[in-house]
Amino acid sequence: MKRSKKMKRKTSETDIEISLNIDGEGKSNIDTGIDFFNHMLDSFARHGFFDLQIKANGDLSVDDHHTVEDVGILLGETFATAIGDKKGIKRMSHSIIPMDDALATVAVDISGRSYSVLNFQFKKSKVGDLSTENVEHFFESFANSARININAKVEGENDHHKIESLFKAFSKALNDASKIEHDIIPSTKGIL
Repeated sequence: MKRSKKMKRKTSETDIEISLNIDGEGKSNIDTGIDFFNHMLDSFARHGFFDLQIKANGDLSVDDHHTVEDVGILLGETFATAIGDKKGIKRMSHSIIPMDDALATVAVDISGRSYSVLNFQFKKSKVGDLSTENVEHFFESFANSARININAKVEGENDHHKIESLFKAFSKALNDASKIEHDIIPSTKGIL
């Protein structure tokens, strides 16, 4: 079973193409026009062993909000489409990742129900060229469009380390929850 998908999203604010292979090797080619966001998405691909290509053109002359939001939306949709009927997946997982002073804890449930509980506080308004307020928005957008539950928190002093540990923990939890372990739908309802 091939769990990969290529999708596009075009609005008056952004034009995005994403290719995702859930069962990849961690290879990526990311260009969102936001260098720090590219770095985080590359880390997401590498540590989750997802093959990921993203080409995004957004209205960055306005700010980075629309690009981050729409990448989150389309990446979530691409993930949901690629994973298919979810037959045999582990479904739930978590990851705790340190990065120097930072410690991120992320739990996911590929449940078919979108919900996010996010506990992030940053000292700066930006890390590099990424607005820190959009980190939470990325995770919310992904959870809503992928129809998964994300519960995440991070502690630490350095905002760069905190954000990077979040992306790493999210990717590792999502990779583990996506693994095929059996041949049934992991739900008492019989569907996800």
